[in-house]
Amino acid sequence: MRIAQVAPLIESVPPKGYGGTERVVSYLTEELVSQGHKVTLFASGDSITRAKLVSPVKRALRLDRRQDDAALYHTLLMDQVFDVASSFDVIHFHTDYLHLPLARRSTTPYVTTLHGRLDCPGLGPLYKHFRDTPLVSISDSQRAPLRWASWRATVHHGLPSNLYSFHPDPGEYFAFVGRMSPEKRVDRAIEIAEHCGVPLYIAAKIDKTEEAYFNEYLKPLFKSPLVNYVGEIGEAEKNDFLGKAKALLFPIDWPEPFGLVQIESFACGTPVIAYRNGSVPEIMEDGVTGFVVTNQEEAFRAASNIELIDRRGCRDVFERRFTATRMATDYLGAYEGEIFDEDDLRIVGETNG
Repeated sequence: MRIAQVAPLIESVPPKGYGGTERVVSYLTEELVSQGHKVTLFASGDSITRAKLVSPVKRALRLDRRQDDAALYHTLLMDQVFDVASSFDVIHFHTDYLHLPLARRSTTPYVTTLHGRLDCPGLGPLYKHFRDTPLVSISDSQRAPLRWASWRATVHHGLPSNLYSFHPDPGEYFAFVGRMSPEKRVDRAIEIAEHCGVPLYIAAKIDKTEEAYFNEYLKPLFKSPLVNYVGEIGEAEKNDFLGKAKALLFPIDWPEPFGLVQIESFACGTPVIAYRNGSVPEIMEDGVTGFVVTNQEEAFRAASNIELIDRRGCRDVFERRFTATRMATDYLGAYEGEIFDEDDLRIVGETNG
Protein backbone atom coordinates (compact mmCIF):
# COMPACT_ATOMS: atom_id res chain seq x y z
CA MET A 1 0.00 0.00 0.00
CA ARG A 2 1.22 3.52 -0.79
CA ILE A 3 0.76 5.50 2.43
CA ALA A 4 1.48 9.11 3.35
CA GLN A 5 2.03 10.00 7.01
CA VAL A 6 1.66 13.73 7.70
CA ALA A 7 3.12 14.95 11.00
CA PRO A 8 3.22 18.37 12.68
CA LEU A 9 6.43 20.33 12.19
CA ILE A 10 6.84 21.48 15.80
CA GLU A 11 8.98 18.46 16.70
CA SER A 12 11.03 16.09 14.58
CA VAL A 13 9.89 12.51 13.96
CA PRO A 14 10.88 11.04 16.34
CA PRO A 15 11.28 14.05 18.66
CA LYS A 16 14.62 14.84 20.29
CA GLY A 17 12.91 15.12 23.67
CA TYR A 18 9.27 15.44 24.68
CA GLY A 19 6.70 14.95 21.93
CA GLY A 20 4.07 12.23 22.10
CA THR A 21 2.40 12.72 18.70
CA GLU A 22 5.65 12.73 16.74
CA ARG A 23 6.89 9.69 18.63
CA VAL A 24 3.78 7.71 17.74
CA VAL A 25 4.01 8.80 14.09
CA SER A 26 7.57 7.50 14.05
CA TYR A 27 6.66 4.11 15.53
CA LEU A 28 3.78 3.71 13.07
CA THR A 29 5.81 4.80 10.05
CA GLU A 30 8.72 2.47 10.76
CA GLU A 31 6.41 -0.49 11.44
CA LEU A 32 4.55 0.08 8.15
CA VAL A 33 7.89 0.21 6.31
CA SER A 34 8.94 -3.04 8.02
CA GLN A 35 5.73 -4.66 6.81
CA GLY A 36 6.61 -3.79 3.22
CA HIS A 37 4.40 -0.76 2.60
CA LYS A 38 5.66 2.18 0.55
CA VAL A 39 5.52 5.07 3.02
CA THR A 40 6.22 8.76 2.56
CA LEU A 41 6.66 10.80 5.74
CA PHE A 42 5.87 14.51 5.62
CA ALA A 43 7.71 15.98 8.62
CA SER A 44 10.54 18.31 9.62
CA GLY A 45 13.81 17.85 7.76
CA ASP A 46 15.71 16.63 10.81
CA SER A 47 13.42 13.63 11.17
CA ILE A 48 14.97 10.16 11.01
CA THR A 49 13.09 7.50 9.07
CA ARG A 50 13.40 4.62 6.62
CA ALA A 51 10.44 6.07 4.72
CA LYS A 52 10.79 8.71 2.02
CA LEU A 53 11.05 12.06 3.85
CA VAL A 54 9.49 15.24 2.47
CA SER A 55 9.65 18.54 4.36
CA PRO A 56 9.24 22.31 3.88
CA VAL A 57 11.58 23.09 6.78
CA LYS A 58 15.06 21.84 7.70
CA ARG A 59 14.59 21.66 11.46
CA ALA A 60 11.76 21.13 13.92
CA LEU A 61 10.15 24.51 14.59
CA ARG A 62 10.59 24.28 18.37
CA LEU A 63 14.34 24.00 17.94
CA ASP A 64 14.72 26.82 15.40
CA ARG A 65 14.04 30.20 17.02
CA ARG A 66 14.10 31.91 13.62
CA GLN A 67 10.97 30.09 12.55
CA ASP A 68 8.28 31.38 14.88
CA ASP A 69 5.36 31.35 12.44
CA ALA A 70 4.13 27.76 12.57
CA ALA A 71 1.11 28.48 10.34
CA LEU A 72 3.40 29.60 7.52
CA TYR A 73 5.34 26.34 7.41
CA HIS A 74 2.29 24.14 7.89
CA THR A 75 0.69 25.90 4.91
CA LEU A 76 3.72 24.93 2.84
CA LEU A 77 3.49 21.40 4.23
CA MET A 78 -0.11 21.00 3.12
CA ASP A 79 0.71 22.27 -0.36
CA GLN A 80 3.46 19.64 -0.62
CA VAL A 81 1.08 16.88 0.49
CA PHE A 82 -1.80 17.72 -1.84
CA ASP A 83 0.49 18.40 -4.79
CA VAL A 84 1.22 14.64 -4.86
CA ALA A 85 -1.94 13.33 -3.18
CA SER A 86 -2.95 11.24 -6.17
CA SER A 87 0.20 9.13 -5.85
CA PHE A 88 -1.01 7.60 -2.56
CA ASP A 89 -3.62 4.98 -1.76
CA VAL A 90 -4.33 6.75 1.52
CA ILE A 91 -3.12 9.81 3.44
CA HIS A 92 -2.93 9.67 7.24
CA PHE A 93 -2.99 13.10 8.89
CA HIS A 94 -1.79 13.85 12.43
CA THR A 95 -2.18 17.63 12.06
CA ASP A 96 -5.46 18.32 13.88
CA TYR A 97 -7.76 20.25 11.51
CA LEU A 98 -5.25 22.16 9.35
CA HIS A 99 -5.74 19.94 6.31
CA LEU A 100 -9.53 19.57 6.37
CA PRO A 101 -10.57 22.12 3.69
CA LEU A 102 -8.14 20.59 1.19
CA ALA A 103 -8.66 16.97 2.20
CA ARG A 104 -12.41 17.02 1.63
CA ARG A 105 -11.79 18.31 -1.91
CA SER A 106 -9.20 15.64 -2.71
CA THR A 107 -10.11 12.33 -4.34
CA THR A 108 -7.47 10.46 -2.33
CA PRO A 109 -8.85 8.55 0.69
CA TYR A 110 -7.63 9.88 4.03
CA VAL A 111 -8.01 9.52 7.78
CA THR A 112 -7.19 11.92 10.60
CA THR A 113 -5.99 10.80 14.00
CA LEU A 114 -6.83 13.36 16.67
CA HIS A 115 -4.14 13.28 19.35
CA GLY A 116 -5.32 16.00 21.73
CA ARG A 117 -8.20 16.85 24.03
CA LEU A 118 -11.46 17.63 22.27
CA ASP A 119 -13.35 19.64 24.88
CA CYS A 120 -11.80 22.96 23.86
CA PRO A 121 -14.13 25.81 22.82
CA GLY A 122 -14.69 26.03 19.08
CA LEU A 123 -13.88 22.43 18.21
CA GLY A 124 -17.54 21.39 18.28
CA PRO A 125 -18.67 23.88 15.57
CA LEU A 126 -15.53 23.16 13.54
CA TYR A 127 -16.01 19.40 13.40
CA LYS A 128 -19.74 19.82 12.77
CA HIS A 129 -18.82 21.82 9.69
CA PHE A 130 -16.47 18.99 8.66
CA ARG A 131 -18.78 16.29 9.94
CA ASP A 132 -18.02 14.01 6.99
CA THR A 133 -14.29 13.86 7.72
CA PRO A 134 -13.14 10.35 8.77
CA LEU A 135 -11.61 10.47 12.25
CA VAL A 136 -9.62 8.05 14.40
CA SER A 137 -9.51 8.43 18.18
CA ILE A 138 -6.63 7.27 20.38
CA SER A 139 -9.04 6.22 23.14
CA ASP A 140 -12.80 5.81 23.43
CA SER A 141 -12.91 8.39 26.22
CA GLN A 142 -11.33 11.00 23.94
CA ARG A 143 -14.49 10.98 21.83
CA ALA A 144 -16.79 12.14 24.62
CA PRO A 145 -17.09 15.83 23.60
CA LEU A 146 -17.66 14.90 19.91
CA ARG A 147 -19.48 11.57 20.04
CA TRP A 148 -21.50 12.49 16.94
CA ALA A 149 -18.41 12.93 14.73
CA SER A 150 -17.49 10.51 11.93
CA TRP A 151 -15.35 8.17 13.99
CA ARG A 152 -13.95 5.25 12.01
CA ALA A 153 -11.92 3.53 14.72
CA THR A 154 -10.19 3.82 18.06
CA VAL A 155 -6.53 2.86 17.78
CA HIS A 156 -4.54 2.75 21.00
CA HIS A 157 -0.90 3.75 20.70
CA GLY A 158 1.78 1.10 20.41
CA LEU A 159 5.55 0.86 20.88
CA PRO A 160 8.19 -1.28 19.14
CA SER A 161 8.53 -4.50 21.12
CA ASN A 162 12.27 -4.06 21.59
CA LEU A 163 12.23 -0.36 22.43
CA TYR A 164 12.22 -0.89 26.21
CA SER A 165 13.63 -3.82 28.14
CA PHE A 166 12.00 -5.62 31.04
CA HIS A 167 13.38 -4.66 34.47
CA PRO A 168 12.42 -7.36 37.00
CA ASP A 169 14.00 -5.62 40.00
CA PRO A 170 12.92 -2.06 40.89
CA GLY A 171 15.07 0.65 42.37
CA GLU A 172 14.19 2.82 45.34
CA TYR A 173 12.45 5.80 43.78
CA PHE A 174 9.22 6.88 42.12
CA ALA A 175 9.27 8.43 38.65
CA PHE A 176 7.29 11.25 37.05
CA VAL A 177 7.48 11.96 33.30
CA GLY A 178 5.50 14.72 31.62
CA ARG A 179 5.02 18.46 31.43
CA MET A 180 5.15 21.03 34.21
CA SER A 181 1.54 21.96 33.61
CA PRO A 182 -1.30 22.24 36.14
CA GLU A 183 -3.25 19.28 34.73
CA LYS A 184 -0.30 16.88 35.09
CA ARG A 185 -0.28 17.50 38.87
CA VAL A 186 3.38 17.24 39.75
CA ASP A 187 2.33 18.55 43.17
CA ARG A 188 0.30 15.42 43.79
CA ALA A 189 3.27 13.25 42.80
CA ILE A 190 5.50 15.09 45.28
CA GLU A 191 2.92 14.64 48.04
CA ILE A 192 2.68 10.89 47.34
CA ALA A 193 6.45 10.49 47.45
CA GLU A 194 6.75 12.48 50.68
CA HIS A 195 4.00 10.47 52.34
CA CYS A 196 5.89 7.25 51.53
CA GLY A 197 9.33 8.68 52.27
CA VAL A 198 10.49 7.63 48.80
CA PRO A 199 12.60 9.83 46.49
CA LEU A 200 10.82 11.21 43.44
CA TYR A 201 12.70 11.74 40.19
CA ILE A 202 10.97 14.20 37.86
CA ALA A 203 11.71 14.20 34.14
CA ALA A 204 9.77 17.06 32.59
CA LYS A 205 10.10 20.03 30.32
CA ILE A 206 9.03 23.55 31.20
CA ASP A 207 7.39 25.41 28.32
CA LYS A 208 7.44 29.20 28.28
CA THR A 209 3.69 29.19 28.82
CA GLU A 210 4.16 27.19 32.01
CA GLU A 211 7.08 29.10 33.55
CA ALA A 212 4.86 31.32 35.71
CA TYR A 213 2.96 28.32 37.09
CA PHE A 214 6.20 26.48 37.77
CA ASN A 215 7.87 29.40 39.53
CA GLU A 216 4.86 30.28 41.69
CA TYR A 217 3.43 26.89 42.60
CA LEU A 218 5.92 24.11 41.91
CA LYS A 219 9.37 25.54 42.50
CA PRO A 220 8.84 25.89 46.28
CA LEU A 221 7.90 22.18 46.44
CA PHE A 222 11.19 21.27 44.79
CA LYS A 223 13.01 22.27 47.98
CA SER A 224 12.03 18.91 49.46
CA PRO A 225 15.09 16.65 49.89
CA LEU A 226 13.11 13.84 48.27
CA VAL A 227 12.54 15.74 45.01
CA ASN A 228 15.08 15.36 42.22
CA TYR A 229 14.52 17.29 38.98
CA VAL A 230 16.41 15.78 36.04
CA GLY A 231 14.94 17.96 33.28
CA GLU A 232 13.62 16.83 29.93
CA ILE A 233 14.76 13.38 28.81
CA GLY A 234 14.64 11.63 25.45
CA GLU A 235 13.88 8.10 24.44
CA ALA A 236 17.41 6.86 25.11
CA GLU A 237 17.23 7.78 28.79
CA LYS A 238 13.71 6.52 29.42
CA ASN A 239 14.52 2.81 29.52
CA ASP A 240 16.55 3.00 32.71
CA PHE A 241 14.68 5.99 34.15
CA LEU A 242 11.34 4.18 34.03
CA GLY A 243 12.65 0.65 34.34
CA LYS A 244 14.47 1.22 37.62
CA ALA A 245 11.57 3.03 39.28
CA LYS A 246 9.36 1.42 41.92
CA ALA A 247 6.40 2.97 40.13
CA LEU A 248 5.45 5.68 37.69
CA LEU A 249 3.23 8.34 39.27
CA PHE A 250 0.54 9.57 36.88
CA PRO A 251 -1.78 11.71 39.08
CA ILE A 252 -3.41 13.63 36.24
CA ASP A 253 -6.25 16.11 36.67
CA TRP A 254 -7.59 16.37 33.11
CA PRO A 255 -9.23 14.21 30.40
CA GLU A 256 -5.98 12.64 29.18
CA PRO A 257 -6.57 11.38 25.61
CA PHE A 258 -4.08 8.52 26.03
CA GLY A 259 -0.97 8.98 28.17
CA LEU A 260 1.89 7.37 26.25
CA VAL A 261 4.15 7.18 29.29
CA GLN A 262 1.81 4.62 30.85
CA ILE A 263 2.56 1.99 28.20
CA GLU A 264 6.25 2.96 28.17
CA SER A 265 6.24 2.10 31.86
CA PHE A 266 4.40 -1.21 31.26
CA ALA A 267 7.03 -2.13 28.66
CA CYS A 268 9.73 -1.74 31.31
CA GLY A 269 7.74 -3.80 33.80
CA THR A 270 7.15 -0.78 36.01
CA PRO A 271 3.66 -0.42 37.52
CA VAL A 272 1.71 2.84 37.36
CA ILE A 273 -0.33 4.71 39.96
CA ALA A 274 -2.83 6.78 37.98
CA TYR A 275 -5.85 8.94 38.67
CA ARG A 276 -9.12 7.80 37.11
CA ASN A 277 -9.36 10.53 34.48
CA GLY A 278 -9.65 10.46 30.70
CA SER A 279 -8.34 7.28 29.10
CA VAL A 280 -6.76 5.87 32.26
CA PRO A 281 -9.45 3.20 32.88
CA GLU A 282 -9.01 2.04 29.24
CA ILE A 283 -5.23 1.81 29.35
CA MET A 284 -4.71 0.61 32.92
CA GLU A 285 -5.70 -2.82 34.23
CA ASP A 286 -6.32 -2.05 37.89
CA GLY A 287 -4.45 -4.47 40.14
CA VAL A 288 -2.44 -5.81 37.17
CA THR A 289 -0.47 -2.91 35.71
CA GLY A 290 -0.72 -0.85 38.88
CA PHE A 291 -3.52 0.94 40.69
CA VAL A 292 -6.22 3.34 39.53
CA VAL A 293 -7.12 5.88 42.23
CA THR A 294 -9.56 8.73 42.73
CA ASN A 295 -7.96 10.71 45.56
CA GLN A 296 -4.70 11.17 47.45
CA GLU A 297 -5.62 8.79 50.27
CA GLU A 298 -6.07 6.01 47.73
CA ALA A 299 -2.83 7.07 46.04
CA PHE A 300 -0.95 6.86 49.35
CA ARG A 301 -2.22 3.30 49.95
CA ALA A 302 -1.43 2.29 46.38
CA ALA A 303 2.11 3.63 46.58
CA SER A 304 2.68 1.90 49.92
CA ASN A 305 1.56 -1.44 48.42
CA ILE A 306 3.10 -1.19 44.97
CA GLU A 307 5.18 -4.33 45.57
CA LEU A 308 1.92 -6.31 45.23
CA ILE A 309 2.00 -5.66 41.49
CA ASP A 310 3.84 -8.28 39.43
CA ARG A 311 6.27 -6.49 37.14
CA ARG A 312 6.22 -9.37 34.65
CA GLY A 313 2.45 -8.91 34.45
CA CYS A 314 2.97 -5.29 33.40
CA ARG A 315 5.26 -6.38 30.57
CA ASP A 316 2.81 -9.08 29.52
CA VAL A 317 0.01 -6.50 29.18
CA PHE A 318 2.29 -4.37 27.02
CA GLU A 319 3.12 -7.28 24.72
CA ARG A 320 -0.53 -8.27 24.42
CA ARG A 321 -2.10 -4.84 23.91
CA PHE A 322 0.36 -2.07 23.13
CA THR A 323 2.92 -3.06 20.48
CA ALA A 324 3.56 -1.10 17.30
CA THR A 325 2.65 -4.20 15.28
CA ARG A 326 -0.85 -4.23 16.78
CA MET A 327 -1.17 -0.47 16.23
CA ALA A 328 -0.16 -0.74 12.56
CA THR A 329 -2.60 -3.62 12.01
CA ASP A 330 -5.43 -1.53 13.45
CA TYR A 331 -4.55 1.44 11.25
CA LEU A 332 -4.34 -0.71 8.12
CA GLY A 333 -7.89 -1.78 8.85
CA ALA A 334 -8.93 1.88 9.09
CA TYR A 335 -7.14 2.68 5.81
CA GLU A 336 -8.85 -0.16 3.98
CA GLY A 337 -12.21 1.01 5.29
CA GLU A 338 -11.66 4.37 3.54
CA ILE A 339 -10.21 2.92 0.32
CA PHE A 340 -13.00 0.40 -0.27
CA ASP A 341 -16.70 1.17 -0.08
CA GLU A 342 -19.20 -1.49 1.02
CA ASP A 343 -19.69 -2.83 -2.52
CA ASP A 344 -15.93 -3.13 -3.02
CA LEU A 345 -15.57 -5.02 0.27
CA ARG A 346 -18.41 -7.36 -0.72
CA ILE A 347 -16.77 -8.10 -4.06
CA VAL A 348 -13.38 -8.71 -2.43
CA GLY A 349 -15.03 -11.05 0.09
CA GLU A 350 -16.81 -12.98 -2.67
CA THR A 351 -13.56 -13.24 -4.66
CA ASN A 352 -11.60 -14.48 -1.66
CA GLY A 353 -14.40 -16.89 -0.80
